[in-house]
Amino acid sequence: MREGPDIARIASLVGDPARANMLTALMGGGALTASELALEAGVTVQTASSHLSKLMEGGLLSLAAEGRHRYYGLSGPQIAAMLEAIMGVAATVGPRRVRPGPRDASMREARVCYDHLAGHHAVAMLDGFLTRNVLVRDGNDITIGAEGEHFFEAVGIDPLAAQKGRRPMCRSCLDWSVRRAHLAGTLGAAIYDKILAERWARRDAHSRAVIFSPKGMQTFTKIFLHA
Repeated sequence: MREGPDIARIASLVGDPARANMLTALMGGGALTASELALEAGVTVQTASSHLSKLMEGGLLSLAAEGRHRYYGLSGPQIAAMLEAIMGVAATVGPRRVRPGPRDASMREARVCYDHLAGHHAVAMLDGFLTRNVLVRDGNDITIGAEGEHFFEAVGIDPLAAQKGRRPMCRSCLDWSVRRAHLAGTLGAAIYDKILAERWARRDAHSRAVIFSPKGMQTFTKIFLHA
């Protein structure tokens, strides 16, 4: 028997179309019931329950109970990062689709990836941080740069306060639509929280798209892209 992680087991869990649709539906960071996930997967509730049991056993999902309801969510940001990376590979080597519609364009511009911003605007933000030495990248590692502490203090974000448990403050996450890195980790989550708190943008009610208002986009660009 070969040593090391059993990637075949994880791949088989994600590779089933129904389970893949369920996992994708949870990429927004929320939690859904078995009935809601059955609709997302296009299967019966009984079949969905079987799939959910396998995903739970595989460690890909977490379960929370509230009264009589049971809610499923991704077990952590690492699972979301894996799914985002798989989407990037699928977009590169998978079958070509017809030209995306307006909703797809919104998803490419900005969307939520579990708990942080993804899409074109997120990639541009990380590029700007690296150019201005707000963040520094060494291979796959990202850390606060010489200008970082002053920058985040000025915009009202405390990276140290945002850090929780053993989760990294900064992490590179491969963006499936742009196919380049955006910022994840607790700092990425804190920036996304600020965007929503300041009402520069809102979550689309029917997708993972994050819709910026004209004024919000102007402010976001000034602070995070061209500061």
